[in-house]
Amino acid sequence: MLVFVIVVLIILAFVFFALNSKSGATTEYPYQKVKALFTPAERSFLGVMDQVLGSDYRIFGKVRIADVATVKSLPNRSAWQKAFNRISSKHFDFVICKSSDLSIVCAVELNDKSHQKSKRKSRDEFVSGVCKSISLPLVEVEAQASYSVQELKVKFGTVLNLSTSEQKALA
Repeated sequence: MLVFVIVVLIILAFVFFALNSKSGATTEYPYQKVKALFTPAERSFLGVMDQVLGSDYRIFGKVRIADVATVKSLPNRSAWQKAFNRISSKHFDFVICKSSDLSIVCAVELNDKSHQKSKRKSRDEFVSGVCKSISLPLVEVEAQASYSVQELKVKFGTVLNLSTSEQKALA
């Protein structure tokens, strides 16, 4: 009888592990693909920004701040690591670069209702401080159901070096 129970337990264990490995549910890789890279609001904004930017600029989404800013050399390794950790897990909604050399022109934050929460405000202040410290323009845009190409050209006009006459023509 004991042998029978042990055999049944071994078979059940084998079946359990076989089913888990087929579904990909392992503790080594407990991940699943997200449905889309952008929220509907971000995707809408990206589509309009492609029209605003034309071929002179490229827009990239969900760029880590640590890919745009680097921590200066500090005498204390612990202080350097702490500063790096603060930027490594945060990202900009979008980063605009020149098409010619992919030099960074500005960062863009698309602000929805979540930016009114105190925790988010603290994060936004930190991100703004990082941008100021590295002389990177940060353009904040309120999330909307739809966007106007002309209004965004005016908003980004200075950052994108549009001439004053181009900006006035769009207004």
